[in-house]
Amino acid sequence: MTTSSAELSELAEIVRIPSPAPAPQSLAHDGEHLWLGSWETAKVYGIFPSQGRVFEETRAPGKPVSAVSVGDELRFVCSENDDDDNRFVRRFVPGHGFKSHDSVPCPEDTGSFLAYDGEHLWLSQRFNKRVLELDALYRVVRTVDIGSEIIGTAWVGERLYLSTWLGKEHGGCRIAYIEARAERPQPLFVAQSPFAAVSLARDGDRLWTNDFKNNEIVAFHIPA
Repeated sequence: MTTSSAELSELAEIVRIPSPAPAPQSLAHDGEHLWLGSWETAKVYGIFPSQGRVFEETRAPGKPVSAVSVGDELRFVCSENDDDDNRFVRRFVPGHGFKSHDSVPCPEDTGSFLAYDGEHLWLSQRFNKRVLELDALYRVVRTVDIGSEIIGTAWVGERLYLSTWLGKEHGGCRIAYIEARAERPQPLFVAQSPFAAVSLARDGDRLWTNDFKNNEIVAFHIPA
């Protein structure tokens, strides 16, 4: 996809709230609350979006890379064993925390951002520039090449939205989507972000993301 940044509109921001911890990384929305994971504190925070107030705080079994809501639970990708940066998908239950025995290694020990289509998890591999569809046993059933680094994912209807990073010299951060059920999905860039939008989480007709460097959580309208 060769769309230039000059042809893209900037994100239509709705609101910004302070992150409860520095280096906001993972982010999910469960239909009512935001769940944020901090790369620096290695903790997960349950947040009321309208107030930015924390109602739950839990230590993660590693650094929380990404999160997604799956019914009444969440799934996280965690970076564990600092020297090795091993990646695991872990189960999290609000009010109860992480389930120590519910962890699955990411394919090829590589995983970044999670999305959920109502049936299957989708796992991005940032530096491999692709997303993987996983079955109920976390086996790869489909691979979609994106061609850009992926720093956030979220399902909206039949589209998988992506926050992509092209590098400062090549367009910075852009929001794209793919028609993931198409035979050969191709990313369509739909908005330019003035900051690196880390993680995506759907909340009705808007998406939430993290402005990592400014320690803020940002909601914006879903680009058409």
